[in-house]
Amino acid sequence: MASLTSIDRRILEDLLDMGGGYVLDFSNSTYAEFFNDFGVNIYDQCYQVNGSSKAKLMRCFWKVATDQQVGFVLEGLFRYISETNPDNRGVKIEDKHLAILNRLLNRKQEKETESQVNTVADFLGVEFKNIDLTKLKLGTGLAETIEQRIDEIQQCLNSKASLAVIFLCGSTMEGILLNAAIQKPQEFNSSKCAPKKDNKVKQFHDWTLNDFVNVAHDTGLIGLDVKKFSHALRDFRNYIHPFEQAGQNFRPDHHTARISWQVLQATISNLSGTR
Repeated sequence: MASLTSIDRRILEDLLDMGGGYVLDFSNSTYAEFFNDFGVNIYDQCYQVNGSSKAKLMRCFWKVATDQQVGFVLEGLFRYISETNPDNRGVKIEDKHLAILNRLLNRKQEKETESQVNTVADFLGVEFKNIDLTKLKLGTGLAETIEQRIDEIQQCLNSKASLAVIFLCGSTMEGILLNAAIQKPQEFNSSKCAPKKDNKVKQFHDWTLNDFVNVAHDTGLIGLDVKKFSHALRDFRNYIHPFEQAGQNFRPDHHTARISWQVLQATISNLSGTR
């Protein structure tokens, strides 16, 4: 049985909008699919003691499962909220939510202090004069490709082609972090942030940029500021599709493009040990 207090449950129920028997915007099928990723059949009879609504299933799961099981599911729900903004609710994961999660998973809560994470202005003010790709141990073909992309990113920045900058920075950053993961597979796969399906760590080709960022930070390869500001790049793949971009009302500007470029430069600097 998970060690959630009555206050914990109230906080989580408010976050997950469980008042009407629902949980966020999950349908029956997507709810089952979400829990399957954690090796849980949420529609099993053992979770239907008090009823079969999604909220009642969740409450029963909290009573039946261990702290670790509940913690991993909550971590997935927090990620779902952060990345999909269900029903356009604009809900944010706050310290009180993270405190519950970290206690369940026996983690120390990470504090984002001013000394650890710069403001946007401070972050944009950092200069990366000499980007050194040689220390990233890229293959010959990959190194040439990355260099070509960096040149093109700078051209797009000068032309204020903001969407192109975001696409190029996002895909380039993903390629660089994948290269780092291939060099250190055990370190990446054993991270607590490594994405899983059916209780197994996914193959690297199934990881998202956000997965790579979280694991790279967890393993100490990139800084907290890179993780914080990488939200500008997180969903770059989706926005390639005009319908997805229109549906999310994503309107990139030059400011977002500059943040994206700065995140890529900081990542290269972190991985090459020059920052």
